[in-house]
Amino acid sequence: MHRLARELAAQLGLECASEPERVIAGSRVHRCYRWRCADGVLFVKTAPAQASARLAAEAAGLEALGEANAIRVPRVRAQGVAGDDAFIALEWIEARPNTPSSERQLGRRLAALHAVHADRFGWESDNYIGRSAQLNGWCERWATFWRERRLRPQLELAVQHGYGRLLEAPGARVLDAVEPLLSGHQPAPSLLHGDLWAGNWCTDPEGQPVIFDPAVYCGDREIDLAMTRLFGGFEADFYAAYEDAAPLPEGHALRTDLYNLYHVLNHANLFGGGYVEQARILIERLLAHTRG
Repeated sequence: MHRLARELAAQLGLECASEPERVIAGSRVHRCYRWRCADGVLFVKTAPAQASARLAAEAAGLEALGEANAIRVPRVRAQGVAGDDAFIALEWIEARPNTPSSERQLGRRLAALHAVHADRFGWESDNYIGRSAQLNGWCERWATFWRERRLRPQLELAVQHGYGRLLEAPGARVLDAVEPLLSGHQPAPSLLHGDLWAGNWCTDPEGQPVIFDPAVYCGDREIDLAMTRLFGGFEADFYAAYEDAAPLPEGHALRTDLYNLYHVLNHANLFGGGYVEQARILIERLLAHTRG
């Protein structure tokens, strides 16, 4: 803790407390703290030093979203390695309960974020989806990107984890089905949060939405909308406001399954259990659609 405090002070150019004020609920990988420094409070997330690339990617993603100036994200104050710990220090934002107003604001501002476009699909560097590597090599064609950068790596990892009996053969068929499933769909490469589930946004004291813990890249804007439906937690006000600002094209319900397959496969690879069967069911549903 003292070594981390010294590194925070050095990067910020401010006096920082020698220890955190309190521990905040983290995860099996990250430890999170409320930490006081001379100009206020920081949210500090730490992980073993070998995970420094993951926290560096998170910092880069937050900075990219912040530069878009569409929706609030926590400002990155410091990031690096101190002894055995990698860390990222963010501005402290006191979360308030989400409201219909903040849900509507989230919908409108997410649409504004998605209006930030690139000329290709991908990102300037690979990053992470949870603890899993996420490949972002640039592609001109969306179907190619989704098949080769998203579904294929997760399906190959699933086989390595011993799920080949359930997923290898149908997975190969769904890779072949990506082109027909996306036939006629030509999305713009939109700036995405990339991991937008209900635990990755909150409402600030002014009633405005804040998003965090991104897995940023440029892709079909429907990706972020699809993930909001995977685990629930988003209200009708959010969807109505988004649709009012940027209506979704025909066929988005089918593509929701195709896009959420990536996240379900990732959860299967990270946690196993029922996610493996959920992935198999999603694949069969997609294949059934290609058979008419």
